[in-house]
Amino acid sequence: MKAHDAMYIGGEWRPASSTETVPVVNPADEQVIGHVPAGTAEDVDAAVRAARAALPGWAATPPAERSARIAALRDALAARAEEIAATVTAELGAPPQLAAAVHAGLPIAVAGSYAELAATHPFEEKVGNSTVYAEPVGVVAAITPWNYPLHQIVAKVAPALAAGCTTVLKPAEDTPLTAQLFAEAVHEAGLPAGVFNLVTGLGPVAGQALAEHPDVDLVSFTGSTAVGRRIGALAGGAVKRVALELGGKSANVILPSADLPKAVAVGVANVMSNSGQTCSAWTRMLIPADRYEEAVALAAEAVAKYVPGGRVGPLVNAKQQERVRGYIEKGIEEGARLVAGGPEAPRETGYYVSPTVFADVTPDMTIAQEEIFGPVVSLLRYEDEEEALAIANGTVYGLAGAVWGDPEEAVAFARRMDTGQVDINGGRFNPLAPFGGYKQSGVGRELGAHGLAEYLQTKSLQF
Repeated sequence: MKAHDAMYIGGEWRPASSTETVPVVNPADEQVIGHVPAGTAEDVDAAVRAARAALPGWAATPPAERSARIAALRDALAARAEEIAATVTAELGAPPQLAAAVHAGLPIAVAGSYAELAATHPFEEKVGNSTVYAEPVGVVAAITPWNYPLHQIVAKVAPALAAGCTTVLKPAEDTPLTAQLFAEAVHEAGLPAGVFNLVTGLGPVAGQALAEHPDVDLVSFTGSTAVGRRIGALAGGAVKRVALELGGKSANVILPSADLPKAVAVGVANVMSNSGQTCSAWTRMLIPADRYEEAVALAAEAVAKYVPGGRVGPLVNAKQQERVRGYIEKGIEEGARLVAGGPEAPRETGYYVSPTVFADVTPDMTIAQEEIFGPVVSLLRYEDEEEALAIANGTVYGLAGAVWGDPEEAVAFARRMDTGQVDINGGRFNPLAPFGGYKQSGVGRELGAHGLAEYLQTKSLQF
């Protein structure tokens, strides 16, 4: 049991303003494993004031020194890698191997990339008779989701620090223990007091207070499109910058020239990873009509390897479990063919959902249009590439996707997709490449130099 009763504000752990707490539940066994303070508007205000006070000094800190502090933070996280992985397994339910490689390993690499970018980014350049400066936006509110708890923290806080911004983090209430470890690493790395602050609590209370605080200059949010709209409205009223990474309904397009068995197997694995709780998951598999039944059989064979409690963990909470089971029931009701899985709970204890494959899915079905956020993959057929493109682009989302086939054909197809990131023939994830969406999948980019640019504003001096 990990019981926390303090917020990290102004470089120290301070008692919360309220005695109310938020329980943290292990989704694999439904047992309470910890508590964190339920932050209030008073806690948020204290954190923002600390960040505002620290801003002038941190913004004036030479980039090389900011780089050294971020490198120290990376090293502090690396020293805690095993504890981070175990904590993510406990509060999210991620299988240990996934927790170690992705939930702990990836954010450490991302932190390292921003240590390097802080030292090498051109914060000043000559343009004709002008000198153009890239300056920090100011105080950043980082509101992060539960599905990749440390990665999303690092993807926001590290570039903000590299830019010279100060930050206030409000992590998701389902996975706040990882954020506590991050705050400990920040303290160990020796960042100046107030440069990073942590407030835990509920979204409608602490999250909203942070998003609408008048001394916050930029809100960086990852989560649902519905909440993103709300944050955008709040920020718009104050003419405040936002960076929004929202939902997805990504298409996995298998062209006639593709290696079908490989494309199907990797496509199923992509959706099953993190129990389907990934905004960029390729949840719609598009298959040529003349190879459709072959692909259905391959998908059924592939998904059988993903056993709840083994390679597939639980969903994060009971609400999410019921939501995903409801979508599976909706797919059956609307006429999709259930190839594997189904709405029945596969285990008596834990928030598990059976890995599910649907065939005969049409583009207008609910399961082909709405983000399910669970281990559910839908197989759609197409007659030609124009129909495949129409299906791929036929949702309100545009976050990610994949194309399989002859490399030249695949690239040509991908260039016509209305989406922010496309993997060609299983191209591996690149933490330096910009990540973010088109349409209702968000505003702005994360990772690499494009992610750093979100936290900078431009000033020009003419001579």
